[in-house]
Amino acid sequence: MQKSLIIKGKKYDLTNNTLVMGILNVTPDSFSDGGNFLDTGRAVEHALKMVEEGAHIIDIGGESTRPGHKPVSAEDEAARVIPVIRAVCGVTDVPVSIDTYKASVAREALEAGAAMLNDVWGGRRDQGMLKLAAEAKVPICLMHNRAEAIYHDLMGEITADLLACADLAMERGVCAENIIFDPGIGFGKTPEHNLQVMKYLRQLAELSYPLLLGTSRKSMIGKVLDLPADQRVEGTAATVAFGISRGANIVRVHDVLAMSRVARMTDAMMRGGF
Repeated sequence: MQKSLIIKGKKYDLTNNTLVMGILNVTPDSFSDGGNFLDTGRAVEHALKMVEEGAHIIDIGGESTRPGHKPVSAEDEAARVIPVIRAVCGVTDVPVSIDTYKASVAREALEAGAAMLNDVWGGRRDQGMLKLAAEAKVPICLMHNRAEAIYHDLMGEITADLLACADLAMERGVCAENIIFDPGIGFGKTPEHNLQVMKYLRQLAELSYPLLLGTSRKSMIGKVLDLPADQRVEGTAATVAFGISRGANIVRVHDVLAMSRVARMTDAMMRGGF
């Protein structure tokens, strides 16, 4: 299935190459790197490092979404991310994505130079996100999420939920070509659910939309390997390689250098090229 994505005027062919999205958390409490990049200068330095290491997109977020996190106001979230987005966009042409479910924050982010939206609630928490994506004509990643991890047919329900999100987005004016799906590993799912989603990821990849996979350092890996977040690089590598082999088009990661190499090697083996 031919899949492509246009971000910031550049067309990416997702059938031949996996895109690497580097994570930049401007938060005090993210599960693996909270507090590391609150300073704008350090955040920009890290963004440029990820670009050098092979990141195709920089995903900037100002509110932790780890289990038990404390929600922050739109004003506080914007105060964290907007200076960083503006500064990063001023020093690199690599597109910036804003990781938020709040339309007001997303609007300010786009005005500051961001070129993509990444919504952990799939446009359902604040439907202003969908209207904004339609108006700005930018890609939006719709992640699967639920308040409770209760399922009768896990993959069937995830598929139905994501397609419903896409339908709602298009009703609000979002072009189908600008919709990306994320299965939401670690969100509204038990560790067993997460492993099952990985096993049957191909079912989601066979839908009409590019698939973004975010497994980096997550608790699913910690549960299997019994390791803390800062020792999960090998486990992350396994999920990235496996995910690409099952059809993931974009991988969202902390360890950009290592995962760029994993992605390139996996792409070469799957597609027979360099």
